[in-house]
Amino acid sequence: MSLSGLLPVIAADSDLGQAVEQAVLLPATGGDFIAPAALRPLLVAALAADAAPAGSPAGQRPSPFVLAVTATAREAEELAAALGSLLGEDSVGYFPAWETLPHERLSPRSDTSGQRLAILRRLAHPDPSDPRSGPLRVVATPVRSLLQPMVAGLGELAPVRLEAGQQASLEDTVTHLVDIGYSRVDLVERRGELAVRGGLLDVFPPTEEHPLRVEFWGDEVEEIRYFKAADQRSLATAPEGVWAPPCRELLLTPAVRDRARQLAAEWPGLGDILGKMAEASRSRAWKRLRLP
Repeated sequence: MSLSGLLPVIAADSDLGQAVEQAVLLPATGGDFIAPAALRPLLVAALAADAAPAGSPAGQRPSPFVLAVTATAREAEELAAALGSLLGEDSVGYFPAWETLPHERLSPRSDTSGQRLAILRRLAHPDPSDPRSGPLRVVATPVRSLLQPMVAGLGELAPVRLEAGQQASLEDTVTHLVDIGYSRVDLVERRGELAVRGGLLDVFPPTEEHPLRVEFWGDEVEEIRYFKAADQRSLATAPEGVWAPPCRELLLTPAVRDRARQLAAEWPGLGDILGKMAEASRSRAWKRLRLP
């Protein structure tokens, strides 16, 4: 349900307008607000409306946005949902935290990493022509995500884009998907997976509700449709095509493998993990992805 019509009424409130004005000056003056939880979406929406750029060409540079930090992941999800009804779902993003702890030596789920990388890409390179990659006005995130370290330059990782009628090589597309963290399976069931059968490519981007089936005719994308992961049956056509962001925040590039090899010698206790990273090879991954 869209509640965007409430924004002019909210902006006309003198008390809320004064609060927004003070919030803009908080970095310089300092201070706190005490308000009911129900007021948070309204205040953040008013801040986002106040921060909207004026007169700058869309997409040429990152636009100002509001970073709303909450205590828990559930509060961040609820805040993003409420803001979506006020500002539009395409202009609000939820930046999740890893569900793993650093000492657990476990990687976060591919859908978690994919959602994070999609948000960072939209902040670094907004594309107004596609609502899935357009500029964001608000990013809601739990405080835990701000405490977790991030690799520099994650917003520069390019997603895979495919549209019906586009000239694209199936082999090159699969290679690109593997390079950005997608794994080959027989049947796509989870986000971050891909499958190849003849001229069909099934891929499940972490930002999509359903996986997509791409039909190639030679080096041309003939058709793109959604399908159900449960029974593999095709659904409606995907008019916007495929937008598949990376599924891994640490890609095993040659530079990363060389660095892992160096650290393995300096930190023997991490030799097992670093050794696997150093020995990882794109050629080995491609053998598992060799097209029929």
